[in-house]
Amino acid sequence: MDHDQIETTGEVVIVGASVAGLFCALKLAPQPVILISATPLGEPAFGATMQADIAAAVSPGDSPEFHAADMIAAGGGLVDEVAALELARDGLARIEDLLSLGVAFDRDSKGGLATSRAAAHAARRILSVRGDFTGQAIIAALTEAVRATPSIRVIEGHVADTLLTESGAVCGLQLRKTGDNAAAPVVMATRAVVLATGGVGHLFAATTNPDHANGTGLAVAACAGAVIADPEFVQFHPTAMMTGHQPSPVISESLRGAGAILVNRRGQRFMLPRHPLVDLAPRDTVARGILAEIAAGRGAFLDARDVLDDDVAERYPMLHRACAAAGLDPTRQPIPVAPAAHFHMGGIAVDRRGRSSIDGLWAAGETAATATDGANHIAGNALLSALVFANRIADDISGRAFATCPALQHVAFAEPAGADSTLNIRMLREIMTSQVGVIRDEEGLAEAISTIAKLERDSVDPALRNMATAALLIATAAWSRRESRGAHCRADCPAENPSFAQRTMTTLAAAREIADELAARPPARLPRSLSA
Repeated sequence: MDHDQIETTGEVVIVGASVAGLFCALKLAPQPVILISATPLGEPAFGATMQADIAAAVSPGDSPEFHAADMIAAGGGLVDEVAALELARDGLARIEDLLSLGVAFDRDSKGGLATSRAAAHAARRILSVRGDFTGQAIIAALTEAVRATPSIRVIEGHVADTLLTESGAVCGLQLRKTGDNAAAPVVMATRAVVLATGGVGHLFAATTNPDHANGTGLAVAACAGAVIADPEFVQFHPTAMMTGHQPSPVISESLRGAGAILVNRRGQRFMLPRHPLVDLAPRDTVARGILAEIAAGRGAFLDARDVLDDDVAERYPMLHRACAAAGLDPTRQPIPVAPAAHFHMGGIAVDRRGRSSIDGLWAAGETAATATDGANHIAGNALLSALVFANRIADDISGRAFATCPALQHVAFAEPAGADSTLNIRMLREIMTSQVGVIRDEEGLAEAISTIAKLERDSVDPALRNMATAALLIATAAWSRRESRGAHCRADCPAENPSFAQRTMTTLAAAREIADELAARPPARLPRSLSA
């Protein structure tokens, strides 16, 4: 298939224009950068980033050491303690960066930064803008700054579907116009790529993530041979609004921190017997508690009637917007909630400078596995980590001179997708939800792997193929981890197993090998584990 080519002159190419991509581009200025955005820059959405909070140890009595301790406690024994401490220590500087860009964090009565508490945090360290407008405010400030920076060239409405390499190093990208498989693909020669494409939520039928958070960055890196870390660990946000909207609006944990409670249809506080922290227990515990109530037919609701007044539109604008769209009044009625795929703790394995195992490839944000989440993720760390690693990548790249790549004339592209791609994507998402979701077991995972592997092998649609690639990495790692740890819950292996107290490091080749062995061997003979 014919293709177009975007000329470059040695620029760094950043794929993804959420917090990590935007911030990295700004920190690299005045070094020339090309920023690829799947959507119009700064486009508002209900997605996870837009509704996220940010955590930092800024309150009296708090410290980076305490913040890191909370990460380690929630991470199921898989957090790199040094990496966690370094992340927490970088927090204040990144908050100061946002303040300098005009992000108007909420203030307390004395004029200091107001903080609240969220699940798995032992201290008040959640900073917000107008309650739950934090992510949107940060995106808006970064977008305005990017548009005002002449060294940043923005290409909107495109996604990367292939990372091109030669001799183990990056040499270019293949791009496609978002949502238009019939359009001519584009090639771009470059020696430096930063992937900041977001997470994998759209691999699942119920998610808080926008459509383009579908594992593309993970997949293109894996297809190029990158090492992938911890893909089995997917966090399901417990309080996604179940109002029929996609993506599912998130109800900020700061609302529970302010006193909102979880109840079932009978008005019972079902988290009371499940965890000492009750409604502020770690997200995986709350998600499983909510799922159990729903499965029992009792439903799950967030009751914020004692917390919210008629000023809800000002205090929690995103919640107000979502409730208004659903015809709900949160000041007078509980809000129906259920778990939805929210955050991927796994991703492209990176070091503390954001470098991957491929020369010339960096990753930041949710597409990167930074060793600071382990088996679980705590509220506010997603935005913090995105900013911290974007800044470190910029420091690592700054001042480097990258050779201009020769024109890429002989790149082969797949033909446009067939009519069955939409149906196959829907099937993939349903399988991931039912068999690779909140609660997993060996039989369900094996069945999922069989279907996903066929899609990954046979699909000619690059979007579906990349989604299947990311899904295969998640499912095979989940099959291999024969225990329950953090957000990874195996009904057939309900306890932690000390022999699995280590991070998963895998590749696409290893995932395919497990799928092949599962397909070829009788049930009594099991393929070797990724984590053994």
